[in-house]
Amino acid sequence: MHPRSDVVGSLLRPPYLMDARARLEGGDLTDAEFKRIEDRAVDEAVALQEAAGLDVITDGEMRRYAFYGHLVEALEGFDKFAGWSITFHDDEGHQARLQRPVVVEKLKWRRQMSVEEFTYLRGRTKKPVKVTLISAQQAAAYYDPDKSRGAYATRDAYLADLVDFTRREIAELQRLGCQYVQIDAPQYAALLDEQIREGYRQRGSDPDQLLAASVELDNAIIEGHRGITFGIHICRGNHRSMFYASGGYDRIARQVFERSKFDRFLLEYDDERSGSFEPLRHVPDDRLVVLGLVSSKVPQLESVDELESRIKEASRIVPLERLALSPQCGFASTHEGNRLSPDDQRMKLELVARTAREVWA
Repeated sequence: MHPRSDVVGSLLRPPYLMDARARLEGGDLTDAEFKRIEDRAVDEAVALQEAAGLDVITDGEMRRYAFYGHLVEALEGFDKFAGWSITFHDDEGHQARLQRPVVVEKLKWRRQMSVEEFTYLRGRTKKPVKVTLISAQQAAAYYDPDKSRGAYATRDAYLADLVDFTRREIAELQRLGCQYVQIDAPQYAALLDEQIREGYRQRGSDPDQLLAASVELDNAIIEGHRGITFGIHICRGNHRSMFYASGGYDRIARQVFERSKFDRFLLEYDDERSGSFEPLRHVPDDRLVVLGLVSSKVPQLESVDELESRIKEASRIVPLERLALSPQCGFASTHEGNRLSPDDQRMKLELVARTAREVWA
């Protein structure tokens, strides 16, 4: 499977869906009524991506309050907003804090994480579809030594359960015919930012050892599921058009590209914060790189010429036949969405598809 135009996952939530979720949480809407509204939002997301001409379709993550919402809402044991907060910022001085979930009780199966998303989506399009899950390293951020110790004595014990639950989910997706799963791993990018690395050191963790352990855990999640293409998406944070990390892939290239078993690397490359294409030298010859050259954070539309030039530059390191194109991240990793309009989003998706057709015609 080698689609040339890919999409990272989330799309802007329509206002009627945001309103419906608030009414559901306020007790003014039943679960069944809310499902019908969710379905409508997914139908519109599919129509948008098909009309744009993309090779891969997602459900826009319309059924999630955030890109990790499937995990928090499907498994009992998390407190949704009591984890560490993380500060996002942009180049203009804006800041926003995001409260993470935290594991406070032993994880228990409540419902499947993404099977509903897949089966509904599969029935709505004839195009290849993709399901997104999160990496073990991302889930590790939801362990707090104080708040979580009553449930799990160590982070490793919690992650062992998380790997088991995620493998169980993928096995069911496989049984139902899913052929493409993307693992979202923004925490990997935290390990390429020197400031964040220093924070890990001060808390007693070696960032390189942490990275090696994370790669092993994610390999354990994806191992042995025949017939599924696995992608890993690495970005530097995405919340209301802001980010939390900066730096090139140099620090993590050998560990992530050489040691991980993923088939596709979906990499953020929309501005200078991402560094050069040089670290792509470490990508093995049988793997594919999806260049995230189109920004989902800003409304300004890139040009086809600009994208073709950057793809050509990357092809000096990774041959053109092993490259593809996508936005650099989702348009709404959290339900609030990035600071651009539905029209901006549509034009960006059309641009990805049009450029891919021209480059790989």
